[in-house]
Amino acid sequence: MAELPPEGKPQPARKAQPAGKPPAPMAATPWEDELTLQLRAKFGEQILEFSSYLGQNFLIARREAVIPILEYLKAEAGFDYLVDVTAVDYPERAERFDLVYILYSFARNQRIRIKTRIPEGFRPASAVPVYPTANWLEREIFDMFGIEFAGHPDMRRILMPEDWTGHPLRKDSSILDMDQRWVRQHLGIESGQ
Repeated sequence: MAELPPEGKPQPARKAQPAGKPPAPMAATPWEDELTLQLRAKFGEQILEFSSYLGQNFLIARREAVIPILEYLKAEAGFDYLVDVTAVDYPERAERFDLVYILYSFARNQRIRIKTRIPEGFRPASAVPVYPTANWLEREIFDMFGIEFAGHPDMRRILMPEDWTGHPLRKDSSILDMDQRWVRQHLGIESGQ
């Protein structure tokens, strides 16, 4: 009989992952409802995919269509809250970054993600004119990934010091190689390690 932990509840056995086996790909399913039909009618080929993963609906759009889609979702579909904007770094891809916008509609009690891919050096349009809360979110993406948003009213670092070199969430940026000059100059120590 398995030994019980102090709380008295049996713990499930952990399965060991086979060495070297990559994780299973995301098993997304097609997403189709009234909203996707409206978006497809309005934006056509500008939206590449409508999918759902674990009940989370998302669409993948061409980068030039993102701001018009956000405007439409806010004005016509009631997605009145920009929850987050984030990025994902894929340094081996030609279109290195995914940008992910997460919207919420209080009236619908529904969340949607808008994803797009951008290459290194591309300056996506700022979403601040549509959702003012994008201001600090886009600044965080600039600070962490080095993505500058065209038309942003105050594109500067928000988390790292202004004189920091590099962007910590890029996959080619090692925490072990952090800005040693800044550490020596501002903290008076040789290494932050």
